[in-house]
Amino acid sequence: MRVDLHARRGGFTMSAAFDAQPGEILAVIGPNGSGKSTLLNAIAGLLPAAGSVIVGDRVLDAPAGPGAARGTHVPPSRRRIALLGQRPLLFPHLSVRENVAFGPRAQGVPRAEAHRRASLRLEEVGLGGLAGRRPADLSGGQQQRAAIARALAAEPDALLLDEPFAALDAPSAAQARRLIAAQQGDGSAIPIVLVTHDPMDALILAARTLVMHDGAVVQSGSTAEVLGHPRSEFVAALAGVNRLEAVGAGDGVVHAGGLALRGHGDALSAGETGSVVFAPGSVRTESVQVLAEDGSATGPNLWTGRVTQLDPIPGGIRLQTAEHPGIAVDCPSTHAVALGLHPGQRLAFRIDEADVSIRVGS
Repeated sequence: MRVDLHARRGGFTMSAAFDAQPGEILAVIGPNGSGKSTLLNAIAGLLPAAGSVIVGDRVLDAPAGPGAARGTHVPPSRRRIALLGQRPLLFPHLSVRENVAFGPRAQGVPRAEAHRRASLRLEEVGLGGLAGRRPADLSGGQQQRAAIARALAAEPDALLLDEPFAALDAPSAAQARRLIAAQQGDGSAIPIVLVTHDPMDALILAARTLVMHDGAVVQSGSTAEVLGHPRSEFVAALAGVNRLEAVGAGDGVVHAGGLALRGHGDALSAGETGSVVFAPGSVRTESVQVLAEDGSATGPNLWTGRVTQLDPIPGGIRLQTAEHPGIAVDCPSTHAVALGLHPGQRLAFRIDEADVSIRVGS
């Protein structure tokens, strides 16, 4: 699938270009209002847009060319693109099997064959025994699995997923993620575009990720690179990592955010600029006395600071210090208790070189 689209909704403009290969899950992440859903609606043909959409050898959208009075626009009903959002939107008056068979039936598939496809898909999503029930008799997670089965039963050429796990509880979301991941090895080998506000969805499911902000793609590449070394403070905040502007100091050391650090990645020569990224959870927190016993409380990858802010996070505490307010450090609950963590406390910090990513340039 090849996409190069521009769309406008009121005063908001969205522009994005990317490829998604058969069998690939491509993640699109960004905050609310960044243009992610607008992009999917434009690809599905539900929103007027300028540009091109090509799926396989089918041109679904194309601008007018030389000698052509009109461009190409295939209506949504003929695109063979499935779009699934947060809500299952199952037909309440139909059984689960009839819901899943609806797509094939709308394509002209005979009733018996449509029901056979529906039964196969329901077995794949673990709902074979509930095929005769109405949607109201299913849990929210079961309804979303039925919606996934319905989307796949239509045998689309591409699958668009708009925050499909957002409204599910943790166990149901995990089941739905496993279903989507299983499609990569499926014989249908269709491209899947997964829109999410949660970077963990991208990390779990997608080899490549696009980041959208204010209607534009601000970073794209392998998920490991996008989340492991963001190119901006905005993407770093999405990924939940510390990102610092850096200057090479020679001998493999860089100065960043008031710290002297060694790491892996690019080697910055003296005076060369770049960036440093590390996760708050990679920083080890100790009392100043413990670090001093190791030899020194200063030097590359070692620093001290006085705690000014403590915020709860799952499984621990996130802290900042007066000396380095832009650097977040995560401390597990058990260790926070052992340290007697409190505002005003002076602590020592260390981070392994393997946990520090260094890149040249922005």
